Amino acid sequence: MQIIRFESDDNKIYMGCDFDNDFASVLEGDIFTDFSNTGKRKKVKKFLTPVSPKVIFCIGLNYKLHAKEAGFELPKYPVVFMKNLGAATGHLDEVRIPFSCAKIPEVDYEVELAVVIKKHARNVSPENALDYVLGYTCANDVSARRWQMHAGGSQWIKGKSFDTFCPLGPWIVTLDEISDPDNLDIEFVLNGETMQKSNTNDMIFSVARIISFLSESATLLPGTIILTGTPSGVGYTRQPPVYLTPGDVMESKIEKIGVLKNSVRLEQE
Repeated sequence: MQIIRFESDDNKIYMGCDFDNDFASVLEGDIFTDFSNTGKRKKVKKFLTPVSPKVIFCIGLNYKLHAKEAGFELPKYPVVFMKNLGAATGHLDEVRIPFSCAKIPEVDYEVELAVVIKKHARNVSPENALDYVLGYTCANDVSARRWQMHAGGSQWIKGKSFDTFCPLGPWIVTLDEISDPDNLDIEFVLNGETMQKSNTNDMIFSVARIISFLSESATLLPGTIILTGTPSGVGYTRQPPVYLTPGDVMESKIEKIGVLKNSVRLEQE
């Protein structure tokens, strides 16, 4: 099932499924515990993030070829950082280049597989970790590289937490439709040109291993979002570097999930 969260033309927010021709069937209940399809169709005026995240965990350097292109050794443990919840934005929303990043080009793209946790997870084993997953969605870990590398006190969070720097969507594809999240084609297209093209089988740490690691003596709440890392081909490693500019159109594509599309503009007051 594809689960979407959207605003309709009555200005109310709904959870839905069976999106087709700008309409979706309304779901009732709690998508993390028990829900049903009402069969009532509502127009999708605006896509929202598929869930309202409780927290956004991110894993860095989790693709072998990306670690190589960035000049880092393969990590022995998952490299964990976080994004501000205010960075989350939806399918077809604009990603805004902050004023502080406008004079020196630095804003980069990173297509990622995102995991949505459905129930409290604490000290779960890798063997059982996927039992705690509601489903998967596409993500773009937009990153201001100068802030990330030089202006964050050696921490990545600031450079990755500006408003709109975490597009998610367009929907969640539930666990039953993706049997193996560690074998999905993944691609990023910028203005019609493929910049990243890989498969999640290049990940160093599997989805199950990441969930298990994050849950060690720490409870993951329903609605936790986990970005699992990006493949090679990011902008700052290219020669010459490729950074986002106003007017760009980004497409983050993952097999069996779909296409998350966002345009780029300069921040306005």
